[in-house]
Formats: sequence, C-alpha cells, structure tokens
Amino acid sequence: MKPIEHKLVALSAAVILASAVPGGATDGWRTLSSPAPLPAAESEGSVEVNGASIHYKIYGTDNEQAVLLLHGGLGSAEDFGGQVEAIAAEYRVVAIDTRGHGRSTDDEQAYGYDLLAGDMIGVMDGLGIDKAAIVGWSDGGNIGLELAIRNPERLTKVFALGANYQTTAVRPSVYTDALIGAFVGQAAAQYAKISPTPENFEAFSGKVFAMWGSQPNHSEEQLMGITVPFMVAAGVYEEAIDEAHTKRMAELIPNAQLLLIGNASHFAHWQQPAAVNEAILGFLAEE
Repeated sequence: MKPIEHKLVALSAAVILASAVPGGATDGWRTLSSPAPLPAAESEGSVEVNGASIHYKIYGTDNEQAVLLLHGGLGSAEDFGGQVEAIAAEYRVVAIDTRGHGRSTDDEQAYGYDLLAGDMIGVMDGLGIDKAAIVGWSDGGNIGLELAIRNPERLTKVFALGANYQTTAVRPSVYTDALIGAFVGQAAAQYAKISPTPENFEAFSGKVFAMWGSQPNHSEEQLMGITVPFMVAAGVYEEAIDEAHTKRMAELIPNAQLLLIGNASHFAHWQQPAAVNEAILGFLAEE
C-alpha cells in the first residue's frame, strides 16, 4: 500500500461516522453541508463499458443540449443534488456514477483517469450523445480535463470545480483535514446504502487512493493544446488543491476562465449552491 493510501485509509477509519467539522464551526466553508437530495430521475439505466456497468440518471429529457454531471472520487451522482434541477431546466442532464462508485459496478482494472474518461465516451455512445458539456467536481473535473485533452471533438465545454492536472497540486494538509475526513466518512456511509457491493468500500477506496497517488500527471504543453471552452473553478478556501495550481491551470488552458467562489472550500457546490449554479448556467450559455 502506497503512503497516500495509508494516510487516507486511516483518515477514513477515524471519521467514518462524521458529518461536520467538530466544534461547531460557524464559517460555511468549514462545514460539510450535505447536498440536497437528488430528484427522481425521468429515466435511468446502465451502459456496459469495458467490463463495468456504468449507471446514469437523466433529467430534462426534452432539452437538446446534453450536460454530463461527473461527481468526485468516492462519491456518486447524489453529489449534484443541489445542481440537477437548475441545470435540467435548460439542458438534458446525464448524471453518471463512475465505475465502482454509486450504483455502477467494477472489475479488476486499476483506476486511471484515462479509463474513467473512456467510460464516459462509452456512456455517450450508448445514449446516442454525439457531443456534451461536462460539469465535473474534483475527480469529475479531472475526467473532464482528460476528455478535453483526448476527445475534444466530443465536448462542447468543460466546467471543472476543484480539479487538478498534477499530483503536486494536492496540499499535504489534506491528510489531516477534518472536513476532508468527514467527507470520506460520509462517502463510506453512502456507498454502503447504494452500491451493488456495499461491503467493498475498503477495496474500492483503496483503488481510488492509489490513483490519487500517481494521477493526474498532465504536462503544461498538454493543457496549452486544449481547444475546448473551459472554466476552472474553486472555492477561495480550497483545502485540497493549492490555489496557485488552480490559477496556473487557468493560465495554461487557452482562453480558460477562472472562478474563485467566496466562502467556499473544496465542497463549494454544497456550501454555495446558488452561486455555483449561477456560474455553471452562465458559462454554459456563453456563445
């Protein structure tokens, strides 16, 4: 087991039932506000992709333009409970559980952002979606970045919240941060409720932690070659990703926009849902 796995597994065990920062912190950005409940889907199903069954939920079926919602590592589509209704009013929303997460199944393959990005292309193909915008948080944003590099012809835009392009972006303090630890505990509880393999969180999370230990690792030249319209967003109190890295990411991607969200951390879409929704919709509407 790699060092990052040791640290995060220990963190998970210590806070498995935690849901908020101890001590009753009053600042919104130091509270792990649970997302709003995910609305009932208009339709849902799974697409078989590369050894896994990838689960999706669809909202705003009558809208033409597709938006894929990609959650963070250890999470599920439920992470976007506060965003679905707003975005589905104008777009066809496909909220996806990445492999091994949520209601999706897994196989023996090690996780990598190239594999997860390939799964998203498989879902798009299975649903007959030629092009889509990506709204991704954390790992979901990293998958959006991977797709922008590998498959730009399949994308219209990418809104990446709390993403990174190199592992050096991760703050060392993340391993002892109470809010991050509370999220891991919350994710474990959610996994036990909705996963088809509810007893496998330790093995599943180990695969996620292993990926985080070595990926992403994109070059500056790769980011400079991105042609997809891109929004790089983060909370001003981001505890997982260094702000200098976030700003550098926006500088490298041609014509990318940078958004720093006030009174918010890595969990900005939970802490400031109205502001995040407004930013997403504004970006998606831009010509």
